[in-house]
Amino acid sequence: MGKTLKLRDNQYPFDGVKEVREISRGLIEDENGCFAIHKLHRNDIFGDYAYYETPGGGIDPGEDEITALKRECYEEIGYKLKDIKKIGDVEDYYNLIKRENHNHYFYAKCDGSYLGKHFKSAGDNFIIETLYLPIEEIISLYESSPKEKIPLLCYNREVPMWELLLKMRKEGLI
Repeated sequence: MGKTLKLRDNQYPFDGVKEVREISRGLIEDENGCFAIHKLHRNDIFGDYAYYETPGGGIDPGEDEITALKRECYEEIGYKLKDIKKIGDVEDYYNLIKRENHNHYFYAKCDGSYLGKHFKSAGDNFIIETLYLPIEEIISLYESSPKEKIPLLCYNREVPMWELLLKMRKEGLI
């Protein structure tokens, strides 16, 4: 099962695309049935906002989607992963930096003990904390976020994937 969404950035003016970035993102379940979600804060060209985003990041040269997901989750949440399943893809844009994003979403479980976070990228510096919550509470966090600029772009990209995972769990597919 997979879902593909194509979204546009209607928050910042479009002035072409200079870069296409492949990204792996994880809806990661811990041993208590809760899911990892990052709370981020940025104050830069995108604005001054706190918002939420799933663990994940760019696919490095020579990596496939799953290898990148494993590396990113180890760096950002400190766990290795198991039971990895593709959920869907979201194509979106960050007009302000002229970037087209190809987001590949996966469900996975934490495998074993906490190994510690290993932040490496500049984007990791925006992470204030990682919360572990039920899916419904994560969706509520997105619902209570500002509906403009970067928080809205993340909301539009991520909530459909969380809702799809919730549906798949209710149908016994995951």
